[in-house]
Amino acid sequence: MTVAPIRARLTPSMKPTLGAVRPMTFVAADAAWDLPGHVRAGSAVRRWGERFVVVQDDVHALALVDPRTGQCTAVPLPRGADGRRTFGESTGNKGFKMDLEACVVLGDGRLVVLGSGSKGPRERVVVVTPELEVRVIEAGELYGMLRREVGFAGSELNLEGAAVVGGAVRFFQRGNGAPRGELQPVDATGELELGAFARWLDGGPLPPLERVRPVDLGETAGVRFGFTDATVLPDGRVAFVAGAEDSPDTYRDGAILGGRFGVMDGEAVWVADILDVDGTPSRVKLEGIDWIEETPEGWSFMVVADMDTPEVPALMGTLTVCAAGVPSAAAT
Repeated sequence: MTVAPIRARLTPSMKPTLGAVRPMTFVAADAAWDLPGHVRAGSAVRRWGERFVVVQDDVHALALVDPRTGQCTAVPLPRGADGRRTFGESTGNKGFKMDLEACVVLGDGRLVVLGSGSKGPRERVVVVTPELEVRVIEAGELYGMLRREVGFAGSELNLEGAAVVGGAVRFFQRGNGAPRGELQPVDATGELELGAFARWLDGGPLPPLERVRPVDLGETAGVRFGFTDATVLPDGRVAFVAGAEDSPDTYRDGAILGGRFGVMDGEAVWVADILDVDGTPSRVKLEGIDWIEETPEGWSFMVVADMDTPEVPALMGTLTVCAAGVPSAAAT
C-alpha cells in the first residue's frame, strides 16, 4: 500500500538565517596520509564529546573541530580500493569512495558514520570509538533492506542523514535520484530500533526498518528539495536541512538553487527558506546540522557546507532560527 507523503508547510516566520561562515583547514596535514590541508566536503556534523566531528563524502578522514578555536584535526580512515584517501573526478577514482554522508553518536560514545548506499562501495558503515579506534562494516545487508523498501528509497537510494530520536535511529533519504521505470525519487524517513541497531553493529541480527514516511519538502524552479541532514531539539522534535540541487542523479552534483530548514513534530512538518544575513535566499549547500543552544535571538545550530569544489575548503557556520516562529503540532 502506498503511503501518502507528509506535505511540509512553508512557514516564513521561522526565519532561518545563515550567519558568518569560516573555512575549515587542518592544523597539520600529513602528506603520507593522502589528505589535503583542508576539509573538502562537510557532509554531516555532530557534537562528539567536547568537539564537533565533521564527516567528508570525498575524503576518507574525519575532522575533529574545537568549537572554541575552530581548529581542525584529521582522523584518517581506511584507504579506498586504489590505496587513496582522496577521491574525485580529476583523479579518476570517484567510484572508490565510501561517500560518507550521515553520522550518529551512540550512548556508549561510539560514533557511527554511514555511507550513502547509492553505489556498492558506498554500502559501508564506519564505527569509531572515543579512543579513535576505527572499524569498517561491509553493510550490504543494511543497504539492501533500505533499497528494497521502495516507500523509503524510491527510485534511487541516497541516505543523507541520521539522528537518534528517542529509542530509534531515524534515517533520512534524499530524493534526488533519477526515475527508474515507474519508481520516482522519494524523500522519506524510516527508523531502526536503537538497541537492536547497536547489537547489529556488533554482529547481531539486522532489525527491520519501521515507521517509513515519505515527505514532500516542496520545490523551487522545478527542482525538489531533499533532506541533507537532521538533528534532535531539546524537546524531542527533529530539525533538518534540505537542499534543492539541480542534479541528474545521486552520483553527479548540480547547481544549488536554494536551501530549507525544517522541523518535524510527529506527522507535522514545517519548512522555511534559508536566508543569508542580507535577507536574500542562501545558495550555500548545507549538508550538516547539529544543535548548539537557545539564545535570545532564537535557536542556534552548527552547520557545515559542501562547496563541491575540491580546491575550496568546506565551510562551518551558525544557523539561527526564530524559535517563536516555529509552530507546534498541538497548536495546529
